[in-house]
This record gives sequence, structure tokens and C-alpha cells, in this order.
Amino acid sequence: MKVLVYNEDSNRMETYERSLGSSMPYIKNKYLTLKEFKGSSKTKILWTTKKTMEAFNITRQRWRKPIYVGYAFKRIFEGGHSGQSQHYAGVSFDTSQTISVKQRKELYKLVKKLNVWSYVEPLSLTPRWLHFDKRKKPSACSAGYPALNYNSKGNYVLILQDCLNALNYNTGGLDGIYGKLTNQAVKSFQQKYKINEDGVKCNTWRKLSSLVVGKGKSNQVKYY
Repeated sequence: MKVLVYNEDSNRMETYERSLGSSMPYIKNKYLTLKEFKGSSKTKILWTTKKTMEAFNITRQRWRKPIYVGYAFKRIFEGGHSGQSQHYAGVSFDTSQTISVKQRKELYKLVKKLNVWSYVEPLSLTPRWLHFDKRKKPSACSAGYPALNYNSKGNYVLILQDCLNALNYNTGGLDGIYGKLTNQAVKSFQQKYKINEDGVKCNTWRKLSSLVVGKGKSNQVKYY
């Protein structure tokens, strides 16, 4: 399988070819395999960020026990979550479905204390699992994805390209780079829906997600 990783330190997209049983890039000691990260998605391409994987390493090392991942990555056209879900960005984990309530509370306290995740969802909202993610802030809307502009790079550009491809706008594929073809596709989409924005901000993200989440495959979408 192909794994695309946005390296925040170098501002570069990195590409890896690995089997399902292999560790995700930057993951130590098989703390998280491609199979665990992929979950039920049918995709043949995954994406995440270096800092997300490093945060998982720290969490696993401090917990000192395996962390069951019930849900991580999903392509936006596959759905599974609504709106601008961080699962589609490859930075989000729903974990700990197999442990006791007491253990889940202990892990929650640890995750909060470590301060390596951008968001840890209160257990009152997730009584049967523990959610944490490494979302990029600030978001373009009150919550969700960050604003993007020409020459932006990263996992959120991959979501943008995935959305546009699902709606039959040509971005030239999935590379995580907001280049010429992606820019043309964005402008064509904005023109059709009368969105007056420079780059991709809240209104563009909202319209894209409303049209694409759970849409399923189109002629332009590939599982790769």
C-alpha cells in the first residue's frame, strides 16, 4: 500500500510503500500497523502527518500497553463520519473500545496530561471509546479544516483533492500539493456554486463536504 505523510518539519510530502502488516511510517515497535490505521476503509492509499505518528508513539510508550484502534482512517467519499471529520485527514483515532470503563478513564487522563494531541474528546460524549486527534488549528470554520491557498501542502490538501475528484474536477490525482491543476479545479468549483473566496476557506469546505461525505465512488475517484 501507498502511505503519504506530510512532514511538518520539512514542509514536504513523503511517500512510502508498505504492506498491511508493517508499521506506519514514523511508528516504533509496531505500535500501529497499516492494517490497524486503515480499518474498514477499502482504500489502497493512506495519509497522515509525521507529528500525528509521533504523538501516537508517545501515548503508547507512556501507556505501556497496546492501544486498540477501532476506527482511524477513512476517505471522505466513503463517509462514516459527517462534516469535516479529522478521520478523513488521517490524524484522528477512536480507541479503547475493548477495555473497561475504568481503564478508559485512566487512558483519558494520561492522554490529557501528555498534551501531545490537539483535541481529546470528553468521555461524556464518547462513553464506549476514547477519541483524540492531531488536527491543525486554527480551522477555517468554527471547527473543521484549515484554510488552504495556492502552494499549500499536506493532508488537508489531499482531502481537498479527494473531494474535487469525487465531483469530477481534475486535480491531477492525489499528491497533497495545491498546485496549478488543483487551483483550477477549486476555481471551477467556486464559480459553479458562486463562492467568492480566495483559496479554500469556510464556505468552500462546507459546500465540498456537504456534497462529498458518503457520496461513494465516481469516475474520477480511485481507491489506488
